[in-house]
Formats: sequence, structure tokens, C-alpha cells
Amino acid sequence: MKIALLGYGKMGKTIERLAIEKGHEVVFTSSSSETKGHLTDADVAIDFSTPEQAVSNISQCFKNTIPVVSGTTGWLDNYSSVIELCQSCNGSFIYASNFSIGVNLFFNLNEYLAKMMEPYQSYIPEIEEIHHTEKKDAPSGTAITLAEDLLKSSSRDTWSLDSNKQDVLNISAKRIEDVKGTHTISYVSKIDTLSIAHVAHTRDGFALGAILAAEWLLGKEGVFTMKDVLGMK
Repeated sequence: MKIALLGYGKMGKTIERLAIEKGHEVVFTSSSSETKGHLTDADVAIDFSTPEQAVSNISQCFKNTIPVVSGTTGWLDNYSSVIELCQSCNGSFIYASNFSIGVNLFFNLNEYLAKMMEPYQSYIPEIEEIHHTEKKDAPSGTAITLAEDLLKSSSRDTWSLDSNKQDVLNISAKRIEDVKGTHTISYVSKIDTLSIAHVAHTRDGFALGAILAAEWLLGKEGVFTMKDVLGMK
């Protein structure tokens, strides 16, 4: 598989290392300061760029009939237009706020727990996410996905960052040096607290999941999610 890496920071370099270990070839890399190779040589593109660059990167791939796996967060205000372009180009696309297999299992666990907790209104749900100090968006895309899935089974209608309102799902976002990613869902009552958490130890889990998604996407047409990739639908 010939891969284009759109975004060549720490995550892009991790994907490159693991992709080569799996026998794939990186034929194109791009960052804000430099590009190497030719995009049109790629069988698939993996986008871990920036919110400012993501839409342009993804659109360019669709116009060149290159399937795209995107893990960039912070650009989803433009999601519907990107999907329209994908469909008009008969393209292939997977977006995930997090490609880690463990996190995607955690997403399912979060949905299941939210349904279990729905009758017990004395428990107040809250989300905490911790990432490295270089992460630009807050809350994380993973935290937003967790919040949106939790709200499907909650009396609350919306989430907010650092809110103290009882009718709003609060998300706390912390930035600490060299934290790869920690997400905790808690249900807090006056009597006790119930929590589930996912703690990433390295970036390898995110990178391996993105490579797995790219392998799965080859030869397919349409818009998919990690639930499709992992057979969890």
C-alpha cells in the first residue's frame, strides 16, 4: 500500500515508522513548511494535519480519487461540505476523532454505561480529558465524541467546557507536558462516584488504528466510521 501522509508531525512520523514495519510505502509527505514526493502516487492518504489545513488536504485527495483516512480534529464545522464533495467524486472517506482500537471499544463502553445510568438521575455525568501541551484544540475530538454519545441517553441536551450548570454536561480539558491522552467518564453522586477511563501510553495505538483503517478502506466507496472497520455495527 502506497501512503500519502498529510501532516508530518509526531503522529505522521509515528504512522510512517509503523507503516514501513508493516510493509507499506510512504510516497508523499506534507507539512506546513515542506512537501516531498507526489500525492498522485498514493493509494490512500492519512491526514493528521491541522484544523486549518484538513479541509484543503481532504478535498485535494477526493479530486484525485485518493481514499482518505482523517484523524484531524477541530474542522468539523465543514464536515457536511466535505461529505458532499466525497460523494460527488465517488470518493472514500473515514473520519474518526480517535483511531485507537482501545478508544473505539471505550466509545462503545461509554454508550452502554450511559444507557445503564439513565434511570439514576442522582448521578451527575462529567468528562475529563488530559493531553500534551502542544494540542491546539480543547476539548479534544475524542472528548466531544464521548460527550455526544453520552448525551443520547441523558436528560441533558448539550455539553460545555468548564461549565458548572447542573443541566449541562461538563467537560474539563487539561494540558500537561507529554501526556499522550487520558479520557475519564465519571458519574458523581453525594454517595459515591462511578468512573471509566482510557489512558494512552504511546501514540502507537492511534497510528496503528489509522493504518488499519487505511488498509480496510482500499477498494471501497463511500463514507465510513471505525465501527465499520472494527465490525462493531
